[in-house]
Amino acid sequence: MSKKNTDISKFLSYVLRHHPEAIGLSLDQNGWAVITDLILCAKKEGYIFEKSIILAIVTSSDKKRFTISTDGLHIRAAQGHSMQQVKITYKENIPPDILYHGTAARFISEIRKKGLLPMSRQYVHLSTNEVTAIQVGQRHGKPMILIIKALNMYEQGFKFFQAENGVWLTEAIPYQFIQE
Repeated sequence: MSKKNTDISKFLSYVLRHHPEAIGLSLDQNGWAVITDLILCAKKEGYIFEKSIILAIVTSSDKKRFTISTDGLHIRAAQGHSMQQVKITYKENIPPDILYHGTAARFISEIRKKGLLPMSRQYVHLSTNEVTAIQVGQRHGKPMILIIKALNMYEQGFKFFQAENGVWLTEAIPYQFIQE
């Protein structure tokens, strides 16, 4: 992805996951924004791009952070919303035996006390591989990979969901289900 598209992708993440109001954009309760409205609102803030750029970002992104509606008129972030008014209905799913969570080493003592919490997001995000977890953990400092006993949690009544991009989601993870 080009530097320009990377910058636009980061801007889209910021707006569609956290602060649509920063550019005067409205999202519906499922997180959808009208693409033409997004383009116009972004332009007022100095971000100039066309629908073709959005489509290129959506289709070329390895993380599949965004989803285009079937009619091609709307876009939303696949997961990671911090806005409580956005409640995407994810498909409940049986998780694999083990999932991974990347964090920074400096957060481990707090995780030992409270488990994994969504913090400013609606869910704790989990991956099926260590590589992704390392990448996530590196964003916050020295990475630490936590192994989550996901199937064991599920069998004890915890719900797991899977976003359209494959990211696993759950509301919280008590420490007894975490291996360091």
